[in-house]
Amino acid sequence: MDAFLRTIAVVVEVLILGGVFYSLLNGVRMIVMDFGIGQEYNSMIKIMLGAVGVVMVVFLISHLAVFYPSA
Repeated sequence: MDAFLRTIAVVVEVLILGGVFYSLLNGVRMIVMDFGIGQEYNSMIKIMLGAVGVVMVVFLISHLAVFYPSA
């Protein structure tokens, strides 16, 4: 039962922090657009920030899987 609760806790925490990272990276994209970078670079910026987001979530999952305390 402990392993099941630990897994649920890790999944919930990853979902919450994934939402925070999504909002953070979307804010960065909006700031970059406000600086005057044109719409022609919008897809490249989305791809780059998406890659950063994937790396952050993979790091988060690996960190939580190893260091999350037992229930």
